[in-house]
Amino acid sequence: MDHAGEILILTGPPGSGKTTTALALAQQQGSAKVHLHADDFWRFIKNGAIAPYLPSAHRQNHIVMDALSGVAQSYANGGYFVIVDGIIGPWFLPTFQAIATPIHYIVLRPPLALAIARCQQRGNDTLTDPEPIAALHQQFSTLGELEPHALSVDDKTAQETLEMVIGAIQTEKFRL
Repeated sequence: MDHAGEILILTGPPGSGKTTTALALAQQQGSAKVHLHADDFWRFIKNGAIAPYLPSAHRQNHIVMDALSGVAQSYANGGYFVIVDGIIGPWFLPTFQAIATPIHYIVLRPPLALAIARCQQRGNDTLTDPEPIAALHQQFSTLGELEPHALSVDDKTAQETLEMVIGAIQTEKFRL
């Protein structure tokens, strides 16, 4: 799998399998790869952080996306295939589309019940409250002109999801 100098935005609601898939994809043969976990960019804010799903986080979220897209572009310019994994809805895409780098955009779409169950099984410092999970799930339920970028992960194993994503990248139809 050789996509040096390109960026994949692997997104979807919490519990869709983004990180699991991104980590497996980063281990595939081919060009050198970088995995950027978007959650880390929010965690870099140590004082004054606002939960990104709150309406009051609008300005903060755009700053985080500016930083994330800049780092992704730097790695891509260095010849890496960059896998950006996080909740990056269509509302954040203009930040990425402003950079001169080929971008693939794939939305993993699980059923809501599965997304909630996965989030609640994780533990640690992750989102487990069904209300914001459902709200984020709703935001990815209709993508308008980007609807062809969605992949249903209902009843898919981690390996099957990985294979679907690899196949999607190879078709080029998931490019922005």
